[in-house]
Amino acid sequence: MGRVVARIKLTNYGDQIVRERGLTRDRPRSLEVEALVDTGATELALKPSVIKALGLEPLQTARVSTATGPAKIRRYGAVRLELMNRWVICDVAEVPERVPNLLGQVPLEVLDLVVDCRGQRLIGNPEHGGVQTLELYFRPTRRPPRSRRMHGG
Repeated sequence: MGRVVARIKLTNYGDQIVRERGLTRDRPRSLEVEALVDTGATELALKPSVIKALGLEPLQTARVSTATGPAKIRRYGAVRLELMNRWVICDVAEVPERVPNLLGQVPLEVLDLVVDCRGQRLIGNPEHGGVQTLELYFRPTRRPPRSRRMHGG
């Protein structure tokens, strides 16, 4: 299987919220980057240069499993990720500058995109007719039957 690379648009979600609330007229920091589609990665992972350009705020340090063993990475505040006319809000993990930006499984799930191995590209999930569909498995609550009032005479 070859590599699948996607061109994604990223927007600092904190900037977007501040603008939507009318607290600033500044445009949210945003840029387009290439990301390697990595179904073995969990999250969206970005290089430090991309994180800095977006002005993302650090959240915490997290433990990760890598090909070379356990490591600690920084996690950053939310971005709006746009791809193929779909979007998702997600936090960001930091990868070293030498590592490509990675588009992991969680954002792919929410975007409802799957890897087409033959075409070496992302496609809308065929199980959903290619239309973005969120899967929520729960039993809807049933409404109790309305009580009927008897009008007596």
